[in-house]
Amino acid sequence: MVPALRYLVGACGRARGGFAGGFLGACGSASGRPRPLCGGGRSASTSSFDIVIVGGGIVGLASARALILRHPSLSIGVLEKEKDLAVHQTGHNSGVIHSGIYYKPESLKAKLCVQGAALLYEYCQQKGISYKQCGKLIVAVEQEEIPRLQALYERGLQNGIQGLRLIQQEDIKKKEPYCRGLMAIDCPHTGIVDYRQVALSFAQDFQEAGGSVLTNFEVKDIEMAKESPSRSIDGMQYPIVIKNTKGEEIRCQYVVTCAGLYSDRISELSGCTPDPRIVPFRGDYLLLKPEKCYLVKGNIYPVPDSRFPFLGVHFTPRMDGSIWLGPNAVLAFKREGYRPFDFSATDVMDIIINSGLIKLASQNFSYGVTEMYKACFLGATVKYLQKFIPEITVSDILRGPAGVRAQALDRDGNLVEDFVFDAGVGNIGNRVLHVRNAPSPAATSSLAISGMIADEVQQRFEL
Repeated sequence: MVPALRYLVGACGRARGGFAGGFLGACGSASGRPRPLCGGGRSASTSSFDIVIVGGGIVGLASARALILRHPSLSIGVLEKEKDLAVHQTGHNSGVIHSGIYYKPESLKAKLCVQGAALLYEYCQQKGISYKQCGKLIVAVEQEEIPRLQALYERGLQNGIQGLRLIQQEDIKKKEPYCRGLMAIDCPHTGIVDYRQVALSFAQDFQEAGGSVLTNFEVKDIEMAKESPSRSIDGMQYPIVIKNTKGEEIRCQYVVTCAGLYSDRISELSGCTPDPRIVPFRGDYLLLKPEKCYLVKGNIYPVPDSRFPFLGVHFTPRMDGSIWLGPNAVLAFKREGYRPFDFSATDVMDIIINSGLIKLASQNFSYGVTEMYKACFLGATVKYLQKFIPEITVSDILRGPAGVRAQALDRDGNLVEDFVFDAGVGNIGNRVLHVRNAPSPAATSSLAISGMIADEVQQRFEL
């Protein structure tokens, strides 16, 4: 079992320190230990799988790939509610391959980001996927930011990030001729890539190895089979029934959920705790007009302020040559609300009643108001951007795309900063592994996360 895995006490009866033991189900034994897989393999019908992954984003697809490459004799399926794969968080992010500098030393984010970035570069080279190792500058533009910058540099060294160096004004100009700053951290191993292209490559690997992908399959219920289908032993071999909104169902032995914006609801469907709750934050990007893209060569980031929950607006080159400016961070009123006026009464009530959003808002009121103001008025955002590149004007930018971040929030109003994985007890809980909180840098870390999940699945389910 991976000792670093975090999970929370909840309705499934877990205790801190390791995944809860115990197992009693249609394929289990009274001794509380799961037996090996009850057959199935490639001879199983298309509606039955040994393992099902819920969620066709980059983490789900990487995990499916890792599992089938490690266990080629098993039948493994991916369920995705959309008609296409990787269209939400994977398809709406900035495309940055992060170095791992921001994250608390020894945290899962720090370990998996550093490891995952190296694996991702290697994978892209093997598959011929285009990427650019364009580097990143984290720039202090005010004297008061320099101590925080130096502390961040020390954190990066603790996290084992290669090539970091502190540079002064003259070296900032060599890297970014139009950028002003007093001091910066140079992160040469930061890069950019099209993460949806990477995710689709994972899906191709998975399918070529014999895996199955079912799209347009929105999970509505997860339950134990009440009885075997007529003249079938599927109920004995595949005791978990997953139903979709169309009334269709598939059966399986074990489930891994990578449901992103719906991770809390999918956990609740399986009889496990919905906590930590997911609160959606929309991030709006601006675009630098093509004729002004010469102003930015690599990633330019501000020095993060620990008083506030997000990194702040930054400059990000894209694989297509465009430059994204952003994102801000404002509450989304719909879990997939990419437009400012997208609204879901169910999602809003869920956020207000069941999460710690009110406490978060009270603790960060001025920050939230500032973010809303910048979202409404381009001039406010441009004024902030001019701290780094004074030549940028309002006429140089256009409104661009948006993404929605699935951020886990505890009931005390604290953002859950690290990756969270958990499981439960009982007939279903003992057969499920949930990826509960995997925001940025999950895309960078996807191959490292998938290896960790494959390790845990193998041990927990005794594959």
